[in-house]
Amino acid sequence: MSDRPLPAATTSAPAPAPVRRPHVDAGDTGYSKDLKSRHINMIAIGGAIGTGLFLGAGGRLAGAGPSLAIAYAVCGVFAFFVVRALGELVLYRPSSGAFVSYAREFMGEKGAYTAGWLYFLNWSTTAVADITAAATYAHFWAMFSDIDQWILALVALAVVLAANLISVRYFGEMEFWFAIVKVAALVLFMLVGIFLVTTSHDVGGHTPGLHTVTDNGGIFPLGMLPLLLVVQGVVFAYASVELCGVAAGETESPERIIPKAINSIMWRVGLFYVGSVVLLALLLPYTAYSADQSPFVTVFDELGVPGAAGVMNFVVLTAALSSLNSGLYSTGRILRSMAMAGSAPEFTARMNKGQVPYGGILLTAGFGVLGVVLNYVMPGEAFELVLNFASIGILGTWGMIMVCSLLFWRRAREGRVARPDYRLPWAPYTQLVTLAFLASVLFLMWWGGGVGRTTVACVPLIAGLLVGGWFLVRKRVNATN
Repeated sequence: MSDRPLPAATTSAPAPAPVRRPHVDAGDTGYSKDLKSRHINMIAIGGAIGTGLFLGAGGRLAGAGPSLAIAYAVCGVFAFFVVRALGELVLYRPSSGAFVSYAREFMGEKGAYTAGWLYFLNWSTTAVADITAAATYAHFWAMFSDIDQWILALVALAVVLAANLISVRYFGEMEFWFAIVKVAALVLFMLVGIFLVTTSHDVGGHTPGLHTVTDNGGIFPLGMLPLLLVVQGVVFAYASVELCGVAAGETESPERIIPKAINSIMWRVGLFYVGSVVLLALLLPYTAYSADQSPFVTVFDELGVPGAAGVMNFVVLTAALSSLNSGLYSTGRILRSMAMAGSAPEFTARMNKGQVPYGGILLTAGFGVLGVVLNYVMPGEAFELVLNFASIGILGTWGMIMVCSLLFWRRAREGRVARPDYRLPWAPYTQLVTLAFLASVLFLMWWGGGVGRTTVACVPLIAGLLVGGWFLVRKRVNATN
């Protein structure tokens, strides 16, 4: 055997794979950069605070008791993980296509197609709820009580649709003021609630304090099972926290604005959601609340505050319009990203002079109109089923975001991409635990029976429609790419 040393090429470690340039998405072109820091911050707040708290917390308190605060806290942590994962991807490459664009880069066109249509399922069904809810809330005031519900629904849709179609600045301004109203209402309630608890002021014959909880069955008055069953509804309450990631594509300095907006979500969740529910539990026994009335209205009614119900009804109406506003905005951008790749109808890629993707916005608005008709023809459980389908869309969207984050982390480990300094902590365990949590929520929907079980039973049907749709568009996708 020769004593000569082996060539250097065989003894040295292989060179690392070169870091690739970020993926370029055709759907990111053509947008204005008119969203400012204040818009993004308020969009982040508005996405984390909605009717799930203002209206839904009443029924959930009655069904689970004070333990509802635990459900909000746990679900809030996972919602933060989702939006933090999306934030890392945004800092890697801002995109108005958001997670659809990232799914395209890391999972291919099939992944982008699946992520986009699940998101559309979420918002098209949520739009049904928002439009109908806005009309219902408007009927609270005497001046609107004689107007048919479908007319009020169309007026609400027309106002929000017009703001979305003019320019992104109008959307940002509308969402900014919607968020201001919601935050102001919560701050006012919390100041009043803290005053009532600390001064032991009488509230409807009850003296607020910790004994309100301990004397009425404690934190788990109905056991652990009700707490588990309300988790699905609590997840729905956090829907649209991912909106700030979509909006990042239309701001000048996402690397400066987005981290601040996302990081603030955690303390806002703790303060507004958990803090409000704790105060509600301390002010009145959980049996005083119901699904038919906002819990905040319940408290002010017990105090005998005149006009409180009207003010809170205005806040809940604002929350519904804010949700509709967010849905039209985000689906317009998502559908355009898909249409540019061939996996959505061609007209959804069209932009108007205001640099707004009006085709996708109009498609979502069209489903909202159909939803009003559906709610008129098939009231009751059919409408509840629509809301549950929205939850399926949310779970699917959040799951796709975490899968994209996991694949991004893996490529970074392989040296193929570079992670930004702003990162999802404890990767990849955070992604895996969050995916397991989302799967458990789906199981709890089925386990709870009723409409939830019916909805989960429709998951194979949704999957079948996605597969069938893919075979219809795949030729156009392959031709486009």
